[in-house]
Amino acid sequence: MFIQKFLGVKDHTGKPIGPSQTKELYRNMLSIAWPSTVEGALLSIISSVDTMMVGTLGAASIAAVGLTGQPRMIMLIFAQALCIGTTAICARRKGAQDRNGANDCLNQSLGIITVIGILMTLIGYFGAEWLMRLGGANEDTFALSTDYFRIISLAFLPQCWQLCICAAMRAIGKTRITMLTNITANLINVVLNYILINGKLGFPALGVRGAAIATACGTVSASLICVALALRKGGYYHLAFPKFDRLTMNGLVRVGSSSMVEAACLRIGFLILARLIAGIGTNAFAAYQIVGQVTSLSFTLGDGVSTAATSLVGQSLGAKRKDLAMGYAQAASRLGLMVALLLMLVIFVFSRQLAMLFTNDEEIIYAVTLSFFVAIAAMIPQNGRVVQSGVLRGAGDVRFVAICALLSVSILRPFLTWLFCYPLANTWPGVPVAVLSPWIAFLIDAIVRDRLLHHRIRQGKWLNIELS
Repeated sequence: MFIQKFLGVKDHTGKPIGPSQTKELYRNMLSIAWPSTVEGALLSIISSVDTMMVGTLGAASIAAVGLTGQPRMIMLIFAQALCIGTTAICARRKGAQDRNGANDCLNQSLGIITVIGILMTLIGYFGAEWLMRLGGANEDTFALSTDYFRIISLAFLPQCWQLCICAAMRAIGKTRITMLTNITANLINVVLNYILINGKLGFPALGVRGAAIATACGTVSASLICVALALRKGGYYHLAFPKFDRLTMNGLVRVGSSSMVEAACLRIGFLILARLIAGIGTNAFAAYQIVGQVTSLSFTLGDGVSTAATSLVGQSLGAKRKDLAMGYAQAASRLGLMVALLLMLVIFVFSRQLAMLFTNDEEIIYAVTLSFFVAIAAMIPQNGRVVQSGVLRGAGDVRFVAICALLSVSILRPFLTWLFCYPLANTWPGVPVAVLSPWIAFLIDAIVRDRLLHHRIRQGKWLNIELS
């Protein structure tokens, strides 16, 4: 009885959806979510292995690679915003049985993102020094981070193609394709890391540069796989020279512009966080990177459910089925909660062991272990806001998601981090408050956005949004 009550969902009028249809909702959700969830988990683990390998070079190398993260994500703002629009529109057209329309959307998006990718490459390569200064690099990390960023910038264009094709595939529920693509590419990255970082199989030890080359090669491999799959005969999509039309472009601009605002808010907020934490010291930033690698599992696992919600909500609204859209929104929230509880248990039990995988520095291990206990408390609201954001993106209600990001990530979270990093750093003797500050802010940010998004979904206004 408890399980039925917990898993039960209602339609947009508040009427309970029958057991057989509820079962079908969860089956459809899981069929799309599990490949994305496995993909996210394995990619996060592979990324952590990447950090572990770089960690053999010392705390400065961990911090240097970490410092490239936010400038890189800032560079990807336009591409990711376009991809969110691509997913929303392709999902709607799939639900409306408009296959040609979905193909038109993908091809137009690829045309636009090619220009974006070329500009990103030029800015990233020639502006690497300025971007690393902006990211908070100091004397220990500036040269390393600049070399790393220049090399990975050379793969920005193929990365844009990969992001766009994967976004379109997720829209129609083809998450197994994106899972296999990304896992294969990242395994290539790990193998090349092993060979190039410390010099194996006769190759020279290239250190951080070797890690960058491995990352770029993995990215290019993922792009080639995506393009090959999109060109495959008999698939849902077929690549062709784009013919731009006003209806598609209006939809992409409408969703993409709000998504770009959201992404900009996130990146600006995270960039400020990185600078604040880097100002404390190299060890503190290294600890922050390690905790971020592990807690990113919360985002990536939740993002698998969020991907399924985006696809199925979009398809339901395209088919004019508001009842199913609301049912999928509730089913996604239940699945997100279960994923969060599982992850909380794993991190709680193995907190010290996880820290020791990245470093043998006891000062960093202590800081990481304490930070884990704060971050664990944020897992449920963090997954809640990730999943609920996916629901609203599927409906095209990205403006509200952007407003939440602006208020919470760009203003509230940086302010709280600064408050605990500096004015309140010595409030509790013996407790490294400055090191814990980003995770205290992370917890409060997750709660605020989770509640705002939950209220928005209950209102139901997103069910009436028209895209194309």
